[in-house]
Amino acid sequence: MLKVGHKSIITLIAVFTLCTCIDPYTPKLKGYDSLLVVDGLITDANTSYTVKLSGTIQNQNNSPVMVSDANVFITDDAGNNCNLKNRGNGIYKTDSLEFIGIVGRTYTLHITTNAGDEYVSDPCVMQSVPDIDSIYFAKDQELINNGTQSQEGVSIYLDSKEGDYNQYYRWAYEETWKFKVPYPKKFNFNMADSSITSVAAVKEYCWKSRNSDEILIYSNYSGQTGPIKKEPIYFIATDQSDRLLIEYSILIKQYSVSKAEYDFWNNLKQVNESGGDIFASQPFPVISNIHNINNPGEQVLGYFQVSSVKQKRKNIPFSEIAGMNLPFYHYPCERIEAAPSDYQAALGPLITWDFVYALFCVTSDYYFVEPVYGNGANQLEKMVFARPECANCEITGTITKPVFWVDLN
Repeated sequence: MLKVGHKSIITLIAVFTLCTCIDPYTPKLKGYDSLLVVDGLITDANTSYTVKLSGTIQNQNNSPVMVSDANVFITDDAGNNCNLKNRGNGIYKTDSLEFIGIVGRTYTLHITTNAGDEYVSDPCVMQSVPDIDSIYFAKDQELINNGTQSQEGVSIYLDSKEGDYNQYYRWAYEETWKFKVPYPKKFNFNMADSSITSVAAVKEYCWKSRNSDEILIYSNYSGQTGPIKKEPIYFIATDQSDRLLIEYSILIKQYSVSKAEYDFWNNLKQVNESGGDIFASQPFPVISNIHNINNPGEQVLGYFQVSSVKQKRKNIPFSEIAGMNLPFYHYPCERIEAAPSDYQAALGPLITWDFVYALFCVTSDYYFVEPVYGNGANQLEKMVFARPECANCEITGTITKPVFWVDLN
């Protein structure tokens, strides 16, 4: 949940490190106390819910300290109690067969650390949320480099139906896309006998997935509860990634949040967008809804989120954007063809196919992807090589087809 804020801190440090003429100084703070960081969300979806506990660190280059020895449970206003199971590495999960959030109920998170510190969240009411009416996209432009340049692509929008009394919303999305490597490895070369054989499985097509880390929130300041129209969710620059080259799918989740939770996300967003300029607005405390029972003055980071959820998926095949006159992504991949004759003038006539293969695949970490034959079927003229990420889709994705996937092209 705090991933975006962490990126801003790193950016700020990088700006001062690279742009100052004075050697950077990283102070070692005495009496530094690690703060508890809580990332938890429960909904009315039939799934297991997760609460993640960690501690802040003094040096931003270190990995977060996970709190893996706590007792975590959730209570509601009906007197129910749900203990979360410790899954290790700071992860605590509910059992979907024992606990599902119910709209209208009020939930409270309880945490007791191994050191005996007790934390409790403010009571949070699970509000209802309206259905997502539609998800659609359109050709668009986005300004970059402080507004000095623009890039073309498509924007994905959302329309929501009217809620009962909803004024504050938050969205998250999961994106998945199918891609194809330019030069798939189709053959193997055996240095023992210089034979060439077909690979058992060509890893040409795979899928990539990513969860959103943007803060997407909405407030109807008029106090009215009408439907939401054309809310921008995500912009895809078509020449910056391979998302839209074959087929793309986005699952958008819509949450209804309280005024307090909206303020938390909005404050975090403002801190995140303040930038690395020393004249920009300075960061300010982002108030959590979690408190130390015995030490109310202790600052806790994060938020215990409680909301019902509605979700909708949109699939976008390449055929639907092919005619939009957009620039499309080109893989930074090079196809290299080589033969012994390319090296014999410099190294002598004894250079063999084994030497060519070893030059690229043993010493330079390339893949041999296919042979090029001459007029005769057995007359090898060239060996073709490519970088691993350009020849094996599993280097950057998974070859396992998602269970929800439907090929539309």
